[in-house]
Amino acid sequence: MNRWAAKEVMQERILETADRLFYGQGIRAVGVDMIAAEIGISKRTLYNYFPSKDELIVAYLSRHIIPLRTSDRPPLEQILRVFDWLERWFASDTFRGCPFVNAVAELGDAAHPGTKIAVAFKEQRRIWLREVLTQLNVADPDGLATQVAILVEGAIIAALVRGDPGMARAAKAAARVLLTTAGVPDADEVPQPVRRRKRAAERNKQTRRG
Repeated sequence: MNRWAAKEVMQERILETADRLFYGQGIRAVGVDMIAAEIGISKRTLYNYFPSKDELIVAYLSRHIIPLRTSDRPPLEQILRVFDWLERWFASDTFRGCPFVNAVAELGDAAHPGTKIAVAFKEQRRIWLREVLTQLNVADPDGLATQVAILVEGAIIAALVRGDPGMARAAKAAARVLLTTAGVPDADEVPQPVRRRKRAAERNKQTRRG
């Protein structure tokens, strides 16, 4: 293994260890000494890769930024699938809440680069919702995106506090009502005339059987 490859491997080991410890135990509770000891390196070696703990925090949070992209699926389905993903995440053994929210709460400093990353990430997700909703003829896609984002955040907090992955399903149901009430078409909803025809057909079958 050449020098640069070895450096990349060590950098990834440091990041993976920091990720596990920061997320599992908390940014404030975990120091650089603990991370270095966990890996089996000196603190000086760690600082060769990340000159400060703040830089390590920024790198840790940056690893969790996964951009969302619009697709060919119906807009409502694209949004509701977010809650399906949340439920799978909530059910995992490693779920400890949102790393970005946790970081903001622990850092307690609006000027900290980690806080700025967290705020930017949350706004990125809200903008994605707005872009999806802008495809539709809704009155206020920006406001509606904010409301759905609040449901997402609420689901994360409720799942953490209650230890119940089903909070994602409850938030999904609330999001469906919110969006369809605002005029977002629901492909799963059977139109009223179709429902009436189905009921009439069932009554006719029962009458013939009688």
